[in-house]
Amino acid sequence: QVQLVESGGGLVQAGGSLRLSCAYSGRTFSNYAMGWFRQAPGKEREFVATVSPSGGSTSYADSAKGRFTISRDNAKNTVYLQMNSLKPEDTAVYYCAARMITRSQYDYWGQGTQVTVSS
Repeated sequence: QVQLVESGGGLVQAGGSLRLSCAYSGRTFSNYAMGWFRQAPGKEREFVATVSPSGGSTSYADSAKGRFTISRDNAKNTVYLQMNSLKPEDTAVYYCAARMITRSQYDYWGQGTQVTVSS
């Protein structure tokens, strides 16, 4: 069974930075693409970024491009989301998720970590 535990959320002023971490345990980490998603109050969950199993390929939502960086350390079974130039509209619960490389859907989700950006 795969377990994901996010950390690193908190309260930050607009323009500030945070780095989220997601610790993975269970099956072979390098068999999974990893993603970050977020859900703001009253809104649907939305995609933020994804990284391939090797870490060599990444993709971002338009809202994250140029400000956020997703990365992973397969030796530590951890995926990161570095968030810079944060805006109040980035306020949300951030979730990491794992997707087996043979599947199109994310199968495993963490419990989420709150990010609040004050203006």
